[in-house]
Amino acid sequence: MKGRGLKILIVMIISVISFQSCEQDDDENENETKISTYNSRESHMAGQNCMNCHEPGGSGEGWFTAAGTVYDSTKESTFPNATVKLYTGPNGTGDLELIIQVDGYGNFYTTENIDYGDGLYTSVEGNANTKHMNARITTGRCNGCHGINTDPIWTD
Repeated sequence: MKGRGLKILIVMIISVISFQSCEQDDDENENETKISTYNSRESHMAGQNCMNCHEPGGSGEGWFTAAGTVYDSTKESTFPNATVKLYTGPNGTGDLELIIQVDGYGNFYTTENIDYGDGLYTSVEGNANTKHMNARITTGRCNGCHGINTDPIWTD
């Protein structure tokens, strides 16, 4: 019985480790379409820089052009089903370039083509408020700064 219990424990540990790492793509030269949607539960690794794996030559499925994690006002719990919008002007002005739905885990991602040009401005809508990022972005590596060099992305 001890041997069987140990085997089950080992399988459980391997399963957890596999879930936490980026999925391996059989053909890393292929860009699979991946776009987050409200309530979906297909993402993983909240708070991590998604583009560490989801880029050309990376081990993740799909090459993300924008991705990150949204938190609630405590900045400790994720905020599922928010909305991320990219505008050409600050504070939700100018042209709306893209809307990205935040999934059921609080993560958002897309492989859609984004023309960042001279930069885009980000807004995040929760239940009650819209938060605007004052600086322009020229890349979609949101968790590359947020949660590391700056506060996490959050809304309420």
